[in-house]
Amino acid sequence: MTMPASGPQNDAGRQPVVIDTNIILDIFVFADAAAKPVRQALEAGELDWIATRPMRDELARVLDYPQIVPRLKFYQINAGDVLASFDRHARLLEVAIKARLHCSDPDDQKFIDLAVAGKTLLLSKDRHVLSMSKRLLAHGVRARAAM
Repeated sequence: MTMPASGPQNDAGRQPVVIDTNIILDIFVFADAAAKPVRQALEAGELDWIATRPMRDELARVLDYPQIVPRLKFYQINAGDVLASFDRHARLLEVAIKARLHCSDPDDQKFIDLAVAGKTLLLSKDRHVLSMSKRLLAHGVRARAAM
């Protein structure tokens, strides 16, 4: 699979990407068709998914939400499977310095901070993040809902 040229490549030639929690759920829980190219690129080693411990902690918390637990059971997946997929594919970095750009949703700020620090592709379906697309682009970040 050929990835679009969108941002710097890391030293291994893989495109760095920050992935928000909703997209992670689409990839590893809901098998959303729009997220399939992301999953394929991760499995092929074409993406360098960078994340932080607070991002993983947020995912663990979300996987325990009352509206998510029945979905996990429906898809015959458990939270440990999803977290193991996160651990297998994501490269944990230190928490990034707060970016000059501020998101109206404080829960999304950590994704923006890391994407700005790395000038990466930022995958998110969050309207707060996507509404910042032009401002993020000025800082070297392409915010998109899908690849």
